[in-house]
Amino acid sequence: MKIALFPGSFDPVTKAHVDILKRSLPLFDKVIVGIGLNSTKAPYLGIDIRKAMLRAVFANEPKVEVQTYEGLTVEFCKKIKASYMIRGIRTVSDFEYEKAIAQMNHALVPEIESIFIVSKPGYSSISSTIVRDIMRNNGDVRQFIPQEAFDLINH
Repeated sequence: MKIALFPGSFDPVTKAHVDILKRSLPLFDKVIVGIGLNSTKAPYLGIDIRKAMLRAVFANEPKVEVQTYEGLTVEFCKKIKASYMIRGIRTVSDFEYEKAIAQMNHALVPEIESIFIVSKPGYSSISSTIVRDIMRNNGDVRQFIPQEAFDLINH
């Protein structure tokens, strides 16, 4: 079984995340969306709302599971038996950053391959950081996040 991990903070999940994940599904038997818990970062949205958003967005996709994890991403890959890690690339700087992480991960656990999927041009400017800033300032984020996520945030 080909299992991939799509790791991130998903704070919040964006349409760009959804696009990358949906485009990766034909490549794998199962994709686990791993919400990384980083003790050095204070998230904007709590873990329960982030899990609920992702589960709602992918409710009709049987290949997708949502889990949380702490620690090294490659160690979580080993735990869930994922041989692949999906990463979205929006910009050249994303590529440089992700390439360095992929090389370090490969040095730590050589059997885990990083798969880079380039975002569609319409999504290349969407980042969780920017969406969070818009949310903090009471801006309208509907065009950047899936409807299911928007409904949960604004219930």
